Amino acid sequence: MADITPILMPKWGLSMKEGKLAAWHVAEGAEISPGDEIMDVETDKIANVVEAADGGLLRRRVGVEGETYPVRALLAVMAPPSVPEDQIDAYVAAYQTPSAGGDEGEEGPGYQFADLPMGRIRYAERPGEGVPLILIHGFGGDLDNWLFNIDALAETAPVYALDLPGHGQSVKSARPAGLDLMVSTVVAFMDHLGIGRAHLAGHSMGGLVAGTLAARHPDRAASVTLICPAGLGAEINAGYIDGFVQATGRRDLKPVLAHLFNDQSLVSRAMVEDLLKYKRLDGVPDFLAELSGNLFRQGRQAEQVAGALAASGVAAQVIWGEADAVIPAAHAAALPGAQVSVIPDAGHMVQMEQSAEVNRLIRDFIA
Repeated sequence: MADITPILMPKWGLSMKEGKLAAWHVAEGAEISPGDEIMDVETDKIANVVEAADGGLLRRRVGVEGETYPVRALLAVMAPPSVPEDQIDAYVAAYQTPSAGGDEGEEGPGYQFADLPMGRIRYAERPGEGVPLILIHGFGGDLDNWLFNIDALAETAPVYALDLPGHGQSVKSARPAGLDLMVSTVVAFMDHLGIGRAHLAGHSMGGLVAGTLAARHPDRAASVTLICPAGLGAEINAGYIDGFVQATGRRDLKPVLAHLFNDQSLVSRAMVEDLLKYKRLDGVPDFLAELSGNLFRQGRQAEQVAGALAASGVAAQVIWGEADAVIPAAHAAALPGAQVSVIPDAGHMVQMEQSAEVNRLIRDFIA
């Protein structure tokens, strides 16, 4: 049955075991091209649109809207018109969903740890060809902020995503909590892995880190992609920063997280609970308070990078969610010579809300 191509329930990150098929965007008989949006899938973490990895004629929809399926379950079948219906029937009947206990290395970015001078850092790695791409998350985030990006971007380059100090499962005792610590961590991470030069993509505070690294060490940066970055202007939503730092319960935190998304329904119970668990870890409250005090003093951004980055000569692009309620999208115009894309229907977490477009922009830019 070499002419039959399955469409499966995707796996986003190591923790995903199942997903709900929320909606189909294609009907039986439709001709699908790679990259077409074919369905919406919801997990306990977040919802996202699924793009076709392959092209073909959609012969059979197996998955039912509203039903929950395990990862890699068969949801649909593509095949040319020459394949008879009884072969489709036989393929569907014979398909067995692989066990969730299979080789995680094939299913999601595995977590690893690196012992650096500032402490132990968690990271995820995706192998690929060419100059590596390093993904740097924002304030209060972690490497799972790149859930919808890491696999797609690995089609173009080896990809690494790390938890910065004070975040995720990385060291919480490193000090002082500020920009220098974050930049030196990424440099030490590159040295540890033997990466002489890399493309850098940073979101929010991670954009400031990526831009500063490129400005200080232009020989280490092949390019820089800044996604809703800090460091291109003074304005920031101080209510968001202070609210995130001070929140101690679900009632406090959920309305703060609503600032991150254009579609506020994406703030799920699991997202809130995961962040509360993180904020209750030893050392996290003190680290976040010190970091916010150093980077976002008196409701303004204390660090600016546009001039130094422009002078470095490193190729740069800026991507922004048009509805960003944390850092104004108008800052996108502040970096001379940069390629700028402002994406509609997206907020501060544009790499999650419009992941397909962000992935395309990054792949095209670093190609």
